[in-house]
Amino acid sequence: MEPLAAPRPAADEEPGRGADEAVFRPIRGGNAFEETVERLLQALRLGVVAPGGRLPPGRELAPRLGVSRATLREAVATLQSAGYLESRRGRYGGTFVVAAPPAGARPRPARSRPAADLEDVLQFRLVLEAGAAEAAAARPLTRADRGHLTGLLAGCTGAGPADYRRLDSRLHLAVAEVAGSPSLTTAVADVRTRVNELLDAIPLLPPNIEHSDRQHAAVVTAILAGDPAGARSGMAEHLAGTAALLRGFLT
Repeated sequence: MEPLAAPRPAADEEPGRGADEAVFRPIRGGNAFEETVERLLQALRLGVVAPGGRLPPGRELAPRLGVSRATLREAVATLQSAGYLESRRGRYGGTFVVAAPPAGARPRPARSRPAADLEDVLQFRLVLEAGAAEAAAARPLTRADRGHLTGLLAGCTGAGPADYRRLDSRLHLAVAEVAGSPSLTTAVADVRTRVNELLDAIPLLPPNIEHSDRQHAAVVTAILAGDPAGARSGMAEHLAGTAALLRGFLT
């Protein structure tokens, strides 16, 4: 994605520096891949990089975002596969915004959900599921509880795209189940149904699956170790990665 050289656009064609710096600012969360995808989509959506325009080269953009070149390449490759970006070779090559993404590249609208409704779902999910992880870690677990969690974690880890969201949903429900509150389990099931409707409207990204697998393991490990603070923070970080992708694709 590194161009050898390229002519600079005329001054009146360059995006405003304020918007450029606001979008391509350092990422500070623990979900570098997901947040990089969100930032790139934000840059496209806001016109910071216009249709047909070129992204800054990776050697410049990665330090600005505060991510590794490998993470940036993964995010760019994901958006290339989804039809938002394209790579061009040659003297004036680089990574360019597709002028008119094919219809299949556009996420299906989740029942025309407004941004405020999306934020409501994400906030409600954060409160419920981070609390469920904390409660599960604070509760003495039976052998059956432990086996339930570890078995579902094993089934979800490394699952293929066809089964991943179903197994992911089941693992998240298991965390609520071992917290010992049927009402909490019901609430998590309800919010997960709403979240899955949103997830069905965006691409399933292999790097995100790999990242989620690691985060799932960290959350379950904290629960089994009786570490409420670790379980809560681990779940919150995990949910933040999903939220970043949903905001990136759907708002």
